[in-house]
Amino acid sequence: MSAANVDVIRWGRERVRTGPWRGDHDIAYLSPLPDAPLPSAVFVRRCLDQLATRGFRRVITSALSPAEQAGFLGAGFEVHERLHLLEHDLRHVARADLSALRRAGPEDHPRVLAVDGRAFPAFWRIDESSLREALNATPNSRFRVAAADGLVVGYAVTGRAGRRGFLQRLAVEPDRQRLGLGRALCIDALRWLRRWRVEQAVVNTQMGNQAALALYESLGFRREAAGLSVLSAAIEL
Repeated sequence: MSAANVDVIRWGRERVRTGPWRGDHDIAYLSPLPDAPLPSAVFVRRCLDQLATRGFRRVITSALSPAEQAGFLGAGFEVHERLHLLEHDLRHVARADLSALRRAGPEDHPRVLAVDGRAFPAFWRIDESSLREALNATPNSRFRVAAADGLVVGYAVTGRAGRRGFLQRLAVEPDRQRLGLGRALCIDALRWLRRWRVEQAVVNTQMGNQAALALYESLGFRREAAGLSVLSAAIEL
């Protein structure tokens, strides 16, 4: 197993990405890599041992499918939060006025993070490293901001890997919501994925986020029965 104190833990062919959760050096995250085998319970326990040596006291996973959860549950993880998983077949994508959107650059990061901090509960807010990870999580990504009165008031990060697309992050300033900006950002993401012949787009959202659910379902996303879960475990030192 590699002992790098950075981003990937390996054991044989099994690999997971890791790092501090939202910049908190007491909490680590573990995220299975899409091209690696499903993590086994033995591998996950080895990850916990390694994270303990790095000083972490708790571990949070990324949003996991039921198949991805098995090894973590076998290693003692418990469900922290359940999420809706929605899929879109990209056959029919609505049109929208996209004139408020533009390409985002590094100079937009501080404002994007400020928007994110006001749009999400504390547990789900991202920091600079999390934003960079979202941008680099797939081989190709699209980063767009929505602007009004010269200010960034919303953003979306979309990724694609092969024929699968991921609406990874979308947020709009609370006082600018319900004005069509979230809808425009989402449609822009779907149209970009379709241009690259992606066959399926997925997005997840919190169980109680009725506004996001209504937006996604109005644009053709369908809920998947199984959903996703974020798991957590304490590290015994």
